[in-house]
Amino acid sequence: MQPIIIVLIILVVLVFIALIKTIQVIPQASAAIVERFGRYTRTLNAGLNIVVPFIDTIRNRIDLREQVVPFPPQPVITQDNLVVNIDTVIYYQVTDARAATYEVASYIQAIEQLTVTTLRNIIGGMDLERTLTSREEINAALRGVLDEATGKWGIRVNRVELKAIEPPTSIQDSMEKQMRADRDKRAAILQAEGVRQSEILRAEGEKQSQILRAEGEAKAAALRAEGEAQAVRTVFEAIHAGDPDQKLLSYQYLQMLPKIAEGDANKLWIVPSEIGDALKGLSGAMGNFGAMGGGNGASGTANVPSQERREKPSID
Repeated sequence: MQPIIIVLIILVVLVFIALIKTIQVIPQASAAIVERFGRYTRTLNAGLNIVVPFIDTIRNRIDLREQVVPFPPQPVITQDNLVVNIDTVIYYQVTDARAATYEVASYIQAIEQLTVTTLRNIIGGMDLERTLTSREEINAALRGVLDEATGKWGIRVNRVELKAIEPPTSIQDSMEKQMRADRDKRAAILQAEGVRQSEILRAEGEKQSQILRAEGEAKAAALRAEGEAQAVRTVFEAIHAGDPDQKLLSYQYLQMLPKIAEGDANKLWIVPSEIGDALKGLSGAMGNFGAMGGGNGASGTANVPSQERREKPSID
């Protein structure tokens, strides 16, 4: 009985192993390559799949999601014979699991070597300055070459990015000095421009203030002249309206004499002869007034010779 039990146990184990090999569960976004006696048979997609045990074998399981592969820095020589180290990152996706398995031995290594050679060809036609400022151009050219070459491998290159471009240390020092000099130059230019603009604005402000001041003085002078003219006109009209006689005019003239005589420059001034006659009349009137009021000496003051009133002594 023991050999039969052993055989039954072996058969159960074989059936269990066969069931395991028959049922293949493929995760989402994955694919599996099935070979029968070493020859490609079919590609298993995501889900539950049935294969023939001990006849069909799983050759390779491939992830169909987009992959990101960074490559180590690669030394590249520019057109002006400078060595720069360039780090690259490749974003790729397997679109055909069969081609990725049978068309290339290792598509990761193939993509890396193709990236290095393509970079050397592209950077070899550029100088250092253009290399540092043309990342988008380099990315586009590199992606175009890689996408064309990897298409037959069942791989699509979605993006190619340059992580860093490192020139030699001596070149970096020279570039830093040049950038510092450029910044100092721009700062000096901006400062000079600011001073120039402030001087222009100050001059414009002074010019505007002088113009406004001159306009104000002109308007003030015009208003003053107009006011004086109006005052003279008013006085003239009042005098004519009052119909003054000769005595009133003489009295007004006597009131104005101190103002006429003010100042050291007024050495000589002339009194019209008509004023003398008016003064005589005024003196007579004042004498009569003094006689009527009982004054003593008013007439003597009125008889002051007109010649002495007409001239002011000149002091040389």
